[in-house]
Amino acid sequence: MIKIITYMKIVTDFLEKKLGKTVTREQAEEAVKVLLAWAGENPKREGLIDTPKRVIKAFEEYFSGYSKDPYKDLERTFGDVEGYDDVVVQKNISVHSHCEHHMAPIIGVAHVAYVPNEKVVGLSKLARVVEIYSRRLQTQERLTMEIANTIHKGLKAHGCAVMIDATHMCMTARGIKKHEATTITNFFTGSFKDNHNLQNRFLTFCNKQ
Repeated sequence: MIKIITYMKIVTDFLEKKLGKTVTREQAEEAVKVLLAWAGENPKREGLIDTPKRVIKAFEEYFSGYSKDPYKDLERTFGDVEGYDDVVVQKNISVHSHCEHHMAPIIGVAHVAYVPNEKVVGLSKLARVVEIYSRRLQTQERLTMEIANTIHKGLKAHGCAVMIDATHMCMTARGIKKHEATTITNFFTGSFKDNHNLQNRFLTFCNKQ
């Protein structure tokens, strides 16, 4: 407990003294050096000299979703579908996110479905929406809802369904350390929320190998 309190004070003092309203890359790298020193390492050690740069570069990728608008990817739709009005399902979209409580990885898959309203969207765009929201600090529950609500609203779909099945490293690699545990979340909008048969069809699709 004492070590945690000391760590928090170091970080708080650093933020108060060093950071302005806009955090620069150099300031972010300095913060990594503080964490390395707190962990008991020497940030000037040969093997760690470039670590702050590498960490910040990795963070740019991990959290790239903050700089992107998921609705943009849903703007281009196709109307030449000859009246197709049944479920469109895309399964096994990889999810790589980080939990907002420990910044530990969340790794799993998302299954996404929607019922078109006259127009459909390119399949890669569904995966793009998952990717954008995944590349932010998340809870799995919110991530599931954000994906479903965005696809529903962005496509003006009759309904949307999302299932995520993921492993949380904050639970498997620390704390309770239950290595086999996975978490499943579902969220339904529109016709999926109102029609249990439609929900069951989606869940059946998700569970098929």
